[in-house]
Amino acid sequence: MLIDTHCHLDAPEFDADRDAVIADARAAGVKAILLPAVAPANFDTVRRLARQVPGGVYALGIHPLLVREVGDDALDALRAALERHRDDPRLVAVGEIGLDRFVPEIAEGEAWDRQWRFFRRQLELAAEFGLPAVMHVRRSVDLVLKGLRQVGGVAGIAHAFNGSRQQADQLIERGVALGIGGAMTYTRALQIRRLAAAIPLQHLVLETDAPDIPPAWLHEPDRRNSPAEVNGIARALAELRELSVEEVVQSTGASACAHLPRLASVIGSEP
Repeated sequence: MLIDTHCHLDAPEFDADRDAVIADARAAGVKAILLPAVAPANFDTVRRLARQVPGGVYALGIHPLLVREVGDDALDALRAALERHRDDPRLVAVGEIGLDRFVPEIAEGEAWDRQWRFFRRQLELAAEFGLPAVMHVRRSVDLVLKGLRQVGGVAGIAHAFNGSRQQADQLIERGVALGIGGAMTYTRALQIRRLAAAIPLQHLVLETDAPDIPPAWLHEPDRRNSPAEVNGIARALAELRELSVEEVVQSTGASACAHLPRLASVIGSEP
């Protein structure tokens, strides 16, 4: 099963041709797409949109880059939404949550404390509702691991992983899969490519992060990424690992279903 485990299909970049983007993904063999929310304002949007996408599933969470833009009541809104939709099979995770130490203005002081508090509380909600987490880990893998150790009982996916082998192994030990996407397709991305080639395949999942992180073959002026590109990402990973595309698709699809347990039932119910 070819699965895009991270796609912001609700982004305004898709407003003009969203239906065509969905059709192109289907034609490219994509069987499922995970739409992560980023704030309470788009909770209902991703939930409704997931129902319009063949194999569409969604996650609810507050993105670390948006923590400073929402009130404290956003956490209450998240809990209420998780409670309201807890029996929805298309709700497969809490996400996109996590930590970001790349953006200087939120990497220290009061802004950092708030970011950490939101992450910790969202991990607690994932544990409470028995859902995996889809985690943003930009320059923050060790701190994300700290949160996972403190809360306990939460696994999921480390989105757009770009850490060390030691960090990768620690995430894997905690039941977290590593998201591999467009960054891996650039020959200059030596660290990501080494890890993508070396990590046991059953611990990797494919993603696009569309419309962001375009793969190397998308050129100017249109650099918009799309879920159909997960097909090319699978091929690039197969070439890197000297495997068949079928092996990569089968293993990463099985990994996505293992780390997002509700996903398999949604795919199985699709025509």
